[in-house]
Amino acid sequence: MDTLWTFVVERRHQLFVDSYLHVSAVLQSLLIATAIAVLVGVLVYRSPVGSAAATAAAGTILTVPSFALLGLLIPIFGLGVVPTVIALVLYALLPILRNTLVGLSAVDPAVVDAARGVGMNRLRVLTAVELPLAWPSILTGMRVSTQLIMGILALAAYAKGPGLGNLIFSGLARLGSPNAVPQALTGTVLIVVLALVLDGIFLLVGRFTVPRGIRD
Repeated sequence: MDTLWTFVVERRHQLFVDSYLHVSAVLQSLLIATAIAVLVGVLVYRSPVGSAAATAAAGTILTVPSFALLGLLIPIFGLGVVPTVIALVLYALLPILRNTLVGLSAVDPAVVDAARGVGMNRLRVLTAVELPLAWPSILTGMRVSTQLIMGILALAAYAKGPGLGNLIFSGLARLGSPNAVPQALTGTVLIVVLALVLDGIFLLVGRFTVPRGIRD
């Protein structure tokens, strides 16, 4: 424990930078994935065939091991941030897309009919009624995707991606040296802690953005 604490104290600045880069890459990828998944969900949720096809396509991505996907992206985009973000976006799509479809499909048709009855067009109904009612489900999908890609980003060190994965890989590569285990352990623990912090933030976002009537 003394060695671990010493490592954390001596490397605290670098740990802060790596933690920031890790969270930043996750949030940026999540926002891109959310925009894509919600857009696709809006386009296909009224079609059972379209919904099934979109869900199957997004689900297929999750069957590809992260190392294999990064290996396919590196020859095209090189090493660094670009292939890492693309991989994270692809892996984050399914939970958000599935929950978007569930949320939109669960909107009471009577509510939609009432909105149309007061003169709202289809776009207005979607943005003012359906999406707000589906938001709790979409937010749940975002929480799941966040936890998923927090861990996957650690493996993106293979592609020279940003974040705490570099700390873990460096420690594992130096097994036998005094700082190897503290280095790998610190990176792993920080990822778990940051994942819990982000999940707590999403819970707060839900509390402030979901109306009490829907939340209850």
